[in-house]
Amino acid sequence: MAEKAAAYTPTEITQRGSRALAIRWSDGAESVLDVRELRLACGCAECVDEWSGAERLDPARVPEDVRPVRVQPVGRYAIQIEWSDGHSSGIYPFARLRELGSGS
Repeated sequence: MAEKAAAYTPTEITQRGSRALAIRWSDGAESVLDVRELRLACGCAECVDEWSGAERLDPARVPEDVRPVRVQPVGRYAIQIEWSDGHSSGIYPFARLRELGSGS
């Protein structure tokens, strides 16, 4: 169980260039996430219908050069990102970030 918790605990989150967010995990792994893909993966009620789970976000309305403006912690389980396109209501749980970066 401790190994799983370590897999979902970031030790460092940094911007890597203008197009990527790098997360170093306490188990030693690193995820490098494309910032636009991360913006498109937002699970907030504005972006995903709360009842049906249907995506509400139109990818064509998200600028190709979207980027994080501010990243702040939410408790011990997530981060909230303020985006350059004005969106800021999404919360990204660490487990979801690890899942999104599993190909890295």
